[in-house]
Amino acid sequence: MATQIVEPLPAGFLLDEYRIDRRIGGGGFSMVYLAYDGEGEPVALKEYLPDGVVRRNEDYSVAPMSEEKERSFRQGMRFFFDEGRTLAHIRHPNVVRVLSFFRANETVYMVMKYERGKTLQRHIQEMGDEPMRESYLRGIFIRLLNGLREVHASRLLHLDIKPSNIYIRSDATPVLIDFGAARQALSGDAHTFTPMYTPGFAAPEQYGQRDRLGPWTDIYAAGASIYACLAKAPPPPANERLEEDKFQPAANRLKGLYTAPFLELVDSMLRLNYLERPQSVFTVQKHLIAVTPIEKPVPAPGILAQIRDRLQRPL
Repeated sequence: MATQIVEPLPAGFLLDEYRIDRRIGGGGFSMVYLAYDGEGEPVALKEYLPDGVVRRNEDYSVAPMSEEKERSFRQGMRFFFDEGRTLAHIRHPNVVRVLSFFRANETVYMVMKYERGKTLQRHIQEMGDEPMRESYLRGIFIRLLNGLREVHASRLLHLDIKPSNIYIRSDATPVLIDFGAARQALSGDAHTFTPMYTPGFAAPEQYGQRDRLGPWTDIYAAGASIYACLAKAPPPPANERLEEDKFQPAANRLKGLYTAPFLELVDSMLRLNYLERPQSVFTVQKHLIAVTPIEKPVPAPGILAQIRDRLQRPL
């Protein structure tokens, strides 16, 4: 049975003080719109809208498709609301900034800072077969992982890191976006919600061992994202790897194109056994900084020095 398509809110629709301009994204849990506030400033407005669970009424409100889906919808909305409240307290340049959140149309909306740029996925597509520079990737992921450290310090996991959820601003700095799959998993609540994940980027424990979720789960996804930048495609889905691992390690597949330590780090992030992966973002960052690039790095030495100093500070 095909999933019922839920139409986005129309251009010009007014929500609280925000006027909808157009839809700009979304996934299994939500739709994201470009909207303008009362002063004409652009924002990204995220609507909780789980696929296959809700329908859009004629007045544009949202309602569960059946009584059976009511509990799932309400529980998911609570998670979405809690997620927005948690993210609103995170102030980090490499994590999407949540400005506010509110209830309307029988659902919940999250107001985020609107960023100009493009996703890392689009960057991969635009480059085609041209290889990405190691120095560029190191610079992007060192900064991105700074943001992820802040997320983990807030006892939140992202659980859906992938190139399409990594936004590269116009000034070439990265920002982690779309926490649609995020759950306060470190507090033990994740097992009560239906899992959502992206094959190729989701760690093995996301398929059936959700009591084992932790920072290493996001580290697997970050490693898969780097691998996708290098190989132009993600690794095989983890559930398939568990049955028969046909994954070709980066150290073999891309030998000679990038430094061996860099490729070995990526492979270590993609271990099926979560205990064999780096256990913290800090560990991954230390290895990324320690890697000797094939070429001169894009970031200025002063920037890398600042990052090293920051990494030496305690959480």
